[in-house]
This record gives sequence, C-alpha cells and structure tokens, in this order.
Amino acid sequence: MSSGVIVVLTTVPNAEEAETIARKIVQAKLAACVQVLPPMKSFYFWENQIQADSEHLLLIKTLAGKYDELEKFIETNHSYEVPEIVALAAERVSKNYLSWMKKLKDER
Repeated sequence: MSSGVIVVLTTVPNAEEAETIARKIVQAKLAACVQVLPPMKSFYFWENQIQADSEHLLLIKTLAGKYDELEKFIETNHSYEVPEIVALAAERVSKNYLSWMKKLKDER
C-alpha cells in the first residue's frame, strides 16, 4: 500500500551546497522536510575509474506528485554533472505527518 509519500535521495560535495539546496527546496515547497546528513565516504564508478569522495546525503520527504518538479530543480541547482536522484516510496506514513505534508502542499 503506497502512502503517496516519497523520500528522495541526493548527495552533494559539501555542507554549504547541502544547506543551500535543502533551504531552497523547502522554500519552494517542493518538499515538507529535507534532512542533511553528516559527511560520509562515497565510492562510485565515474569516467572509467573508481572514485572515492566525501559527500553529504540529503533525505528529501515529499509527495509523489512533486517528484518531476523536484527532479528538475535538483538537476538545475546541483553542482554535479549527473546528480544522484533516487526516489523511494514510503509504504506507510503516520496520519499526522501525512496530514501535515498535504497541508503544506495546499499552502503553496
């Protein structure tokens, strides 16, 4: 059973970019909440080599109907050539939290 809520993941290279993108996403009401996690080490394959970099993970909680606009926003405002943008469906969400998210949508 889908709740209509998704959690979108994206990583950025530093705390400054993380906070800037998070604040802009919330200001644009593209998400109800964005959490910025502390630095982590990411290993990935890029330009025929294994890369390892420090990154911050953003957990973006939003309604599924906002995904397309959020994806476009991230692609436009992100410093990476190919930013990670992965959406995970939230199977269950508390009634109060979901009500709060939907109320924010209506305030736009």
